[in-house]
Amino acid sequence: MGKFKVNISMSLDGYVAGPQQSEKNPLGIGGEQLHDWVVPLRAFRESHGEEGGEVNASTPIAEQILGNVGAAIMGRNMFGGGPGPWGDDPWKGWWGDNPPFHNSVFVLTHHAREPLEMHGGTTFYFVTDGIESALERARAAAGDKDVSLGGGAGAVQQYLAAGLLDEILVSIVPVFLGSGARLFDNLGDRKPRLEQVEAIEAPGVTHIRYARV
Repeated sequence: MGKFKVNISMSLDGYVAGPQQSEKNPLGIGGEQLHDWVVPLRAFRESHGEEGGEVNASTPIAEQILGNVGAAIMGRNMFGGGPGPWGDDPWKGWWGDNPPFHNSVFVLTHHAREPLEMHGGTTFYFVTDGIESALERARAAAGDKDVSLGGGAGAVQQYLAAGLLDEILVSIVPVFLGSGARLFDNLGDRKPRLEQVEAIEAPGVTHIRYARV
């Protein structure tokens, strides 16, 4: 069985998205800056069907994020479409007809919906019976590969507080967002215990990997 891991970019003041998140601005005001380190990379561009790009100290990190993943989990906010029932013309995600996941993605939600099959091998499944159920289904779909937790902050907090994450890779970007979605809130009275296992300095970002103790 592979690892259950999350890879997420965070500002110096602890936010993974800026204020005023919306359908037009899913990462909030200033949130796009958190991903400036990865978008120019060749590994990222190739995974999105583009050519060229940079190779630097972040390249192995990007390759690890994208590699050996057999299934993914994300929160309703990351999938998008707003809160509440899905409606007559339900949202199909931010990524167009051919999302970059190419495997099964389990979306945490309170509102049931039929699976959504996309081009390129991605199928979204909408899980209404909790984080443990989503993880069980994702592990079954992933087989021997890893399960990736995509976010947002609320989903990460739930799995971290429950002690279910094996590994956390935080990519710290030297910007201040001031407010928004903070990563390490709502972790309960019994705080998780983590051990730093790797730190990599790269252009515009520092990657710190933690393992569950």
